[in-house]
Amino acid sequence: MNILINAISARLGGGQTYLVNLLSRIPRDKHLNVLLLAPDSLELEDMSTKVTRLKVHKSLVMSPVRRSIWEKYTLPSILKKYQIDVLFCPGGSLNGNFSHLCKTVVTFQNMLPFDEIQVKKYGFSFSRLRNILLKIRLLKSMKQADLVIFISEYAKTFIQGLLKNKISNTALIPHGADPNFRRVTGITQAAPSWLPKSGYLLYVSPMDVYKAQLEVVQAYSILRKRGGIIPKLVFVGTPLNKAYTQKVLTLIDDLELNEYIIIKGHLEYQCLPSIYQNALINIFASETENCPFILLEALSAGRPVLSSSRPPMPEFAGNAALYFDPSDPIELAGKLHDMLGDKLLMNKLSLLSLEKSFQYDWDICAKKTWDSLTALGLSQ
Repeated sequence: MNILINAISARLGGGQTYLVNLLSRIPRDKHLNVLLLAPDSLELEDMSTKVTRLKVHKSLVMSPVRRSIWEKYTLPSILKKYQIDVLFCPGGSLNGNFSHLCKTVVTFQNMLPFDEIQVKKYGFSFSRLRNILLKIRLLKSMKQADLVIFISEYAKTFIQGLLKNKISNTALIPHGADPNFRRVTGITQAAPSWLPKSGYLLYVSPMDVYKAQLEVVQAYSILRKRGGIIPKLVFVGTPLNKAYTQKVLTLIDDLELNEYIIIKGHLEYQCLPSIYQNALINIFASETENCPFILLEALSAGRPVLSSSRPPMPEFAGNAALYFDPSDPIELAGKLHDMLGDKLLMNKLSLLSLEKSFQYDWDICAKKTWDSLTALGLSQ
């Protein structure tokens, strides 16, 4: 069976992590011929015998408009040339009707375009327009696809309600937690030298309007005003939105918190496990998600997790985290104060978070995904 994965849009960490974990677990017993369209930045070590990479011009990676035109007018010839049985688009978009050529599968990953409150935060900007157009494209793609893979029950219920159950063939397959992030009981990886030796509060996430770094800074300021020994706050994450990042930096300066807050920016993926594992508390304040990689990584670290209460976060963390309204800095400050003053609670949450992380396994995710793709291909 010939399966083509169109992942040209997978430029960032989450999308690439998903691909690496799927492609490293291609089942050998199903006789699959897997072809891949992806950016050169996607590193696939020791997979040359499993995956055939097709050449992707850099302009298609960087320009959504060029990519859309290419997918509509050039991709069909590739499907014909390689006699593709299943076209898999993990980014969720089908830019064209390929039903006469092969079966099609999309994974719904991006909830942001469907959160009107968060989209409005971008003001009158290209980012806002992009999210509006992306919402239209994703809905159209899900209606066209022969199979839609959802990665959270929350997203499945939301989309099915929005489309009035017009999607007939679905699969629910949450992501896995990377085992490299999972703390071995009694063993903590050594922390990088730039981190505070006395412990720290950590928030890992790209800097963007829906990630609520502004509210986290406000909460931290409130916490410090309460007095006592307060650990430093560390932000790690790519500054995706430069204007928003500047607002965060300006707020830190205005509140005179520069000596207490560390902004590290982007770090290589392999550097993150030790940073999570040495945090006193891992904060996750995102306003909107689908299946949050960062929350799963934080749980795997076996440290206390303080998470946004927005769905689907409680669906994934359950009773292994404490929750707060990410739009309410006063509530977050109160939860941080309570956790820092309760060692028994922190120890309990550390154990629960590590235990919870074992429910998210890439072996299971990959097996269900490949089983779904091959079953669809055989149904032709």
